[in-house]
Amino acid sequence: MKIVMVINKELPLGLVANTAAVLGISLSNIFQQDIVGCDIEDANGNVHIGITAQTIPILSGSREQIKDMRDLMFGSTYSEITVIDFSEVAQKCLDYQDYIRLLSSLQSSDLYYLGICLYGPKKKVNKLTGNLGLLR
Repeated sequence: MKIVMVINKELPLGLVANTAAVLGISLSNIFQQDIVGCDIEDANGNVHIGITAQTIPILSGSREQIKDMRDLMFGSTYSEITVIDFSEVAQKCLDYQDYIRLLSSLQSSDLYYLGICLYGPKKKVNKLTGNLGLLR
């Protein structure tokens, strides 16, 4: 299994960080047992909460590349991949009820994404993201 985040390379640094945080929290909520390692005690007896036990590359994509990739996920070809998206709509809503109301009123074609997170079979994730570079 492989995890990859693809974030819009045109976003300002603060939105890049926010997008990665939102995607990471959502990913951990779904797959905590598979992703987060155990707590570790250091030599002084201090406990350090477990962090991700998997590498999570953060790749860059254009607004259109991310939209195209997300739209592919709605089909059956990539049904084995879990996709978490963070849309422009979500970023602009001040509370979750507004997000629910607004998102449910929009067509998929009207949505654009700040970033997406993919979790699934390594070969399929690589096929989708192999042409993207690291976000720098």
